[in-house]
Amino acid sequence: MGSRLASTARGRFVPVAVIGAVLLTSAVVAGCGSDVPWTGTSASPAAAAAKVALGSGPADALQAQYEDVIKAVLPSVVQISTPDATGSGVVFDRKGDIVTNAHVVGSASTAQVTSDVSGPMLTAKVVGVFAPDDVAVIRVTSGAGSLRPANFGQSAGVSAGQIVLALGNPLGLTGSATQGIISATGRTLIETDATAGGATKTTTIADTLQTSAAINSGNSGGALVSLTGQVIGMPTAAGVDAGGGDATGIGFAIPSDTVTRIADQLISTAG
Repeated sequence: MGSRLASTARGRFVPVAVIGAVLLTSAVVAGCGSDVPWTGTSASPAAAAAKVALGSGPADALQAQYEDVIKAVLPSVVQISTPDATGSGVVFDRKGDIVTNAHVVGSASTAQVTSDVSGPMLTAKVVGVFAPDDVAVIRVTSGAGSLRPANFGQSAGVSAGQIVLALGNPLGLTGSATQGIISATGRTLIETDATAGGATKTTTIADTLQTSAAINSGNSGGALVSLTGQVIGMPTAAGVDAGGGDATGIGFAIPSDTVTRIADQLISTAG
């Protein structure tokens, strides 16, 4: 079965091919009951262990960590709107620079930025766009002091199995979070887009992170965050199967090392 990807800015879906096999197949899940029935009069050992884990200990600590990360990073994730698309962005510095996907910005020269549901709408100008890696920077023209820069970590050390959260504005639901793991690293994507003249434009995005955290329309340009509260990637595409349906649990993000390197260059060039 073939596979493709869709970029995740609202109002724009782009089919993308994946270099390397990404096989989307159905799975059969076997029952997970114990082979030996519990014959005691009290609760089963499994039930007792689950009760302890949910009430205290490692599970309780992990839940608290999830909550702390969301509270710390979500204020740095904004919603970006242009005439053609709606997506997400991450506050990059105290000057009001915000990083996002190039396909969120498109051909616009300005955008509207909202930091939360009740926050004011700020106007931003496009500082620079680097389409080959799908990265762009916009800068608010006023109100930079109301924005909180995120803590960007290094993606070079990210490995498969690492727990991550995807923060953004999927389907217009401002300030949403989903969770998953890093499924693979080093994925290379080929994105195809129809131009105004009917031709096909192809963009290759190298070295992306594959994640099982749910990525939906509107997540583009948001934050893929580690449990230490560091932004390690920028969600940019979601998988769809050959029939056009969602490929659940297959999303892709641009590594933070790529995002910060390009953002620094765009900001430096713009002055």
